[in-house]
Amino acid sequence: MSKVERDDLEYLFELARDKTVAGRRMLVATIGDLFFSQHDILSDRERALMTEILRQLIHDVEVSVRRALAERLAEQPLAPHELVIALANDDIEVAHPLLVNSDVLQDLELIEIIRNRTLEHQLAIGIRKSVSEEVTDALIATDSVDVIKTLLENHHAKISQRTMEYLVEQSQRVDTYQNPLLRRPDLETTLAKRMYWWVSAALRSYILERYEVDPGELDETMESTVKALTEGDGEFKPKAVALADELADRKEITPALIVKTLREGEVALFAALFGRYTGIRLQLVQRMLFEPGGEGLAIACKGSGIDKSTFASIYVLTRKARGRDSVNHLADMAGILGLFDRIKEDAAGMLLKKWQRDPNFLRAIWQIEQPQRTTTRH
Repeated sequence: MSKVERDDLEYLFELARDKTVAGRRMLVATIGDLFFSQHDILSDRERALMTEILRQLIHDVEVSVRRALAERLAEQPLAPHELVIALANDDIEVAHPLLVNSDVLQDLELIEIIRNRTLEHQLAIGIRKSVSEEVTDALIATDSVDVIKTLLENHHAKISQRTMEYLVEQSQRVDTYQNPLLRRPDLETTLAKRMYWWVSAALRSYILERYEVDPGELDETMESTVKALTEGDGEFKPKAVALADELADRKEITPALIVKTLREGEVALFAALFGRYTGIRLQLVQRMLFEPGGEGLAIACKGSGIDKSTFASIYVLTRKARGRDSVNHLADMAGILGLFDRIKEDAAGMLLKKWQRDPNFLRAIWQIEQPQRTTTRH
């Protein structure tokens, strides 16, 4: 097996005696050139010697030199293991190409970097061409929204069923996860259907189209959900309905009274008052309370003449009544108020009349999710 030429060795010895920054930079660059250009003909001893010299001197040179070396090593499947690890734990400017592209790094090493290095290191690992379930779990354990979103957008990352179920549940709290989760090819239909109840109107439409979900099945699911959530009202329901009927007969139901009732936590009475004010059956009002996006409430309020500020109060208070995280419903506010503004009063009124005749909630909701089309149709 051939050796490095004597002239090369003498030049290396000369550079090694130069302790200046420029000398160190030149030594690393020269060894790197020799290592890569003679990779197939170097003896094992020569390769080990050059690798050790690089490993010891690498932190004595400037970032640009380390970055250049890391970029060359990232494309080498037989790059020196210890040197790759050292550079992968370097500043992110140096480590990035290795974290993203190097096949030399093993899962345990990647996990150690995730646990001990920076957010930028974690993000780089999240976009690797191949991410194992173990590395995925380590990234998710960081509890960083940015890292987890980046990972979800990487369709080459493997995610176990258990972890996927956890992320789906977390998507109730973290809206950022919803879109990338639903667009993953490995998300099962059962999990997509579960997300239907808390994602936006646009994503609900996407679920219906991509996962071939039967609208009738969802309608039945919502029916059973509402029944289970409202059964606890028991004997108070008739009293709430009777009081609402009495107030309606006296023409004393106003938007202000409806909001006041809801603010005081009288959800059953709110539902009865809202139903009498809008002319919608109590069953449909109850379903609106648990509908994820609030579009039904927006249409009902707009169609019955309830103003925007009152609707905003009803929206926030109903989200709280059903246990929705306050951060989430406030984050959704801009979108739902935008929908309220876009819907024409006459179109909302037409839909409200349909609801008064036929409480088929979900089909009506699908119509109002595209208010521009609704307005044109009516």
